[in-house]
Amino acid sequence: MRIFALSGSLRDGSFNTALLRAAEELAPADVEFDHYERLGDLPHYNQDLDGDDPPESVIDLRARITAADGVLIATPEYNYSIPGVLKNAIDWASRPAASSSLLHKPVAIMGAAPTNFGSVRAQLALRQCFVWIDSRVVVKPEVIVFRAQERFDENGHLVDEMTAELVSGLLAALRTLIE
Repeated sequence: MRIFALSGSLRDGSFNTALLRAAEELAPADVEFDHYERLGDLPHYNQDLDGDDPPESVIDLRARITAADGVLIATPEYNYSIPGVLKNAIDWASRPAASSSLLHKPVAIMGAAPTNFGSVRAQLALRQCFVWIDSRVVVKPEVIVFRAQERFDENGHLVDEMTAELVSGLLAALRTLIE
């Protein structure tokens, strides 16, 4: 099983990128992760660029999502919503609508933030995007990592057992949706 893993953060010490690494460590041996590290390479979505010859970074994004059995997104929360770079990637991946790489694709969402509410509002906003795109989104368990700085050690390793259990549950639910 191949999972396209997308962190909505560009930050080097991102809790969300660390959360994706933890998911890979917790995943069964038959699950392969394709970590997307080109989020910052995508141009702002512009339909004029999205014709017969879209930018190479867009071609790569769409191809990698298409090749995956499912998508796992870890999102921070910015201003009660998702980061612009993450929304931009979703906009590129979701077009053209009739043949979108995300159309009917199984998707699982999780997120981490240093606040007491974690990424709950960002995840709600992200779920709303996937309604129109017609992706198949895992509903439960919800993985909302609040006070993320307390859940990871100084090297970015997940050390919180409850969070690890939730991430494992989310991966199991994604597998079920894929199968």
